[in-house]
Amino acid sequence: MNKQELIDAINSTTGASKAATGATLDAILHTVTETARTRRNPATGAEIQIPAAKTVKFSAGKAFKDAVNA
Repeated sequence: MNKQELIDAINSTTGASKAATGATLDAILHTVTETARTRRNPATGAEIQIPAAKTVKFSAGKAFKDAVNA
């Protein structure tokens, strides 16, 4: 599935305009792929910056697996 097919699928389900759906999808992808995080070092309590990474990790939950396989 490419990006346009995903937009079409979301559009048919939600009834939102394709432009709004595309903008929402772009915002989600930007947030997921470009966001650096601030965390605390548990040993020292100091704040550290975790840089943005392009590594993808996704674990599907049982409900998602059941919905896809149904």
